[in-house]
Amino acid sequence: MTAIAEPRAASLYYRNGSSDKEYHVRLEARDAGFVVNYAYGRRGSALSTGTKTNAPVDYSAASRIFDKLVNDKQAKGYTAGQDGTPYQHTNAAGQVSGLLPQLLNVADEADVARLVNDPAWCMQQKFDGRRMMLRKSGDSVETINKLGLVVGAAKPIVAAAHSLPGDFILDGEVIGDRLFVFDLLGRDGDDLRDMAYRERYAGLVDLLAGSGPHISFVDSWAGAADKARRLAALKAGGAEGVVFKLWDAPFTPGRPNRGGPQLKLKFVATLSALVTTINTQRSVGLSLLGENGWQPVGNVTIPANHDVPSVGAVVEVRYLYAAPALVQPVYLGERSDVEPPECVTAQIKFKTA
Repeated sequence: MTAIAEPRAASLYYRNGSSDKEYHVRLEARDAGFVVNYAYGRRGSALSTGTKTNAPVDYSAASRIFDKLVNDKQAKGYTAGQDGTPYQHTNAAGQVSGLLPQLLNVADEADVARLVNDPAWCMQQKFDGRRMMLRKSGDSVETINKLGLVVGAAKPIVAAAHSLPGDFILDGEVIGDRLFVFDLLGRDGDDLRDMAYRERYAGLVDLLAGSGPHISFVDSWAGAADKARRLAALKAGGAEGVVFKLWDAPFTPGRPNRGGPQLKLKFVATLSALVTTINTQRSVGLSLLGENGWQPVGNVTIPANHDVPSVGAVVEVRYLYAAPALVQPVYLGERSDVEPPECVTAQIKFKTA
């Protein structure tokens, strides 16, 4: 039986700190096909509009575009209720899921050689996505963002989770409809967080062996020669970076004041910044929090395929170096899973002499 090609519509809202935004999307008939149009902006203001279909497409294609758009917004914390995201602060969001991720400090460049040569540390590729934990309990599958807030996820990821045996809690990085998993925090009612990472990773490989592309485990390299070879290959291949993990360490949520049993090394410089001004011609001003309060670090142009963020939004930017303003900044998108107090000047990579 052929599905009825009915119009579809969704209205989503997001509220966090000074951000109060709405997003509307409609799938509707146009000429001999269907289009997906959207409107967005600060709640109560004149909304900007656009389309995801430059020409009419068939109903199946339009539905896929519609579903992806809604899922992407929900993954960023948008909800259908007009109150916006019901858990506006990190603590409240954490109470909902009961889970918060382990966050990493940056590895000292001078210490990388030791981490590569030390067999107590493994190395993994760092993926350029969004942090996502996944909890399956019976017929229920929840996905949880960096703030501990339950959010939407791509349907293929949810379907893949349902196809795996038993109950479990995964921790990983999501890119589109793929979840790259690097930790197993629970399985069949057992809390594994106090176990050594070596044991958790072995359990992860066992669970996800042959699981398919939508949920897969991240490879780990342990030997010095293997780590050195992979490190060079990832750099040459344009990867975002690597993560070093202490094999014997338990899982500890939150970020340590310094160091820690898991450290990240980025090959490209990125940071999270607060939008403090809206300029002309799709440009916004950025600031970071330093010892003397918020400090401007320059402007970034917003590409045409992105919404212009509101003042108070947190955004991700790639850049060459800072001197002290960001040099050659490239806008990557909003980060609804990062709070303004995390936008600190300590993230900055300055130009070396």
